[in-house]
Amino acid sequence: MAQYTFNLADVLTAMEFDNLNPMQEAAIAATQEKDHVVLLSATGSGKTLAFLLPILQRLDTSVQQTQALIVVPSRELAMQIEKVFKQMRTGLKITCCYGGHKREIEENNLIEAPYLIVGTPGRLCDHIRRGNFKTENIKHLVLDEFDKTLELGFQEEVEFIIDSLPNVQHKMLTSATSSMEIPEYAGLVDPQELNFLSEDNKPEALAIKQVLSTDRDKLNTIFDLICHLGNRPTIIFCNHRESVERTSQLLWQKGIINEFYHGAMEQRDRDAALCKFRNGSTSLLVTTDLAARGLDIPFIRYIIHYHLPLTEDSYTHRNGRTARMEASGTAILVLSQDEKLPAYITEEVETIELNPPYELPEKPKWVTVYVPLGKKDKVNKIDIVGFLSNVGQLKKEDIGLIEVKDFSAFVAIRKSKAAHTYTLIKDARIKGKKAKPEIIKQQFLNR
Repeated sequence: MAQYTFNLADVLTAMEFDNLNPMQEAAIAATQEKDHVVLLSATGSGKTLAFLLPILQRLDTSVQQTQALIVVPSRELAMQIEKVFKQMRTGLKITCCYGGHKREIEENNLIEAPYLIVGTPGRLCDHIRRGNFKTENIKHLVLDEFDKTLELGFQEEVEFIIDSLPNVQHKMLTSATSSMEIPEYAGLVDPQELNFLSEDNKPEALAIKQVLSTDRDKLNTIFDLICHLGNRPTIIFCNHRESVERTSQLLWQKGIINEFYHGAMEQRDRDAALCKFRNGSTSLLVTTDLAARGLDIPFIRYIIHYHLPLTEDSYTHRNGRTARMEASGTAILVLSQDEKLPAYITEEVETIELNPPYELPEKPKWVTVYVPLGKKDKVNKIDIVGFLSNVGQLKKEDIGLIEVKDFSAFVAIRKSKAAHTYTLIKDARIKGKKAKPEIIKQQFLNR
């Protein structure tokens, strides 16, 4: 391909941004002055662009070599960074590496060296040990959400990765908390620290409220609270996977449509849960702290702390899912009789008074169709729209958000049209291949 020339205006146009925010501008300036930078900034503040832009400025595209490595704590964050990079429309290759799907898929993607690799520690170590990509040409290293990486216990893997990069010249470490100690093996020499964390690290548009429960396990209170709040995008945080599934199932039994999400789920189920939440097939997601960072889910109205966060950092990151991009949001702590607000919550907290019985929230107007064909099958959004319009007889307003991944696609369609459309498309083909679509049902419906 022709050599790429970095142009900030072109990138901003592709991203549909008018300009960079002060944190991003400061990060670019810092990387021009220093080889090692530590960037502290809240979740959702735009750190991804803050490290991708300096990398783009420095890439030597006259040679097809892997020159940048981005290490992240979760597969969702890896995929989000890949998505942002592709939105820049540089035409440069990036490869995403993470557990939960076949390693061979990534090995094929690595045969032709990508300029950037983004991945989780365990999978990156695996590729390095197998020699699937060359490390000697990597000049740029980003340790994104490094505090979370350490919290999840990836110290040995990250140390191995850093030791495997003999010629790194530029390093950036990002974190959403200032309480983290940077280990020696990170190899930062005289780094410039950029601290964009506010004093209390809370968005100004975030309201904090509490609900007092007379029910020890708080489930009836959660049910009443959800009915009180109505059908608005809401995340319920629990501390354990078992609690997530139990809460989700019991809410279903009470008539509350929801999805659950945690780290032990199969990749397709994780993708489906997030897609259904993004596209409006459900407005309620029950999850662990896995969803507290790195997920591309805009416009979340309520955060409900079913279980009190184990740490202040956890509390901050959970709340960071709402009140983003100048929108307002509310975080609600549900307290049983023997629980008190954590000491780090010092502001005045309003109490929500519940007065049941309530009517159930309005049910979603969308359902999600799964198609096991994606980008690697040369299927794109236009193909999906054409398929649903021409074969499924859907109008434009009956088709919602479409997400096309490497080997699959998820698309929201109007629930009232779903049964008829499915009978039309179930045996049809897309680009000569059997579509094999299915309407995704919630995990507990068939139990």
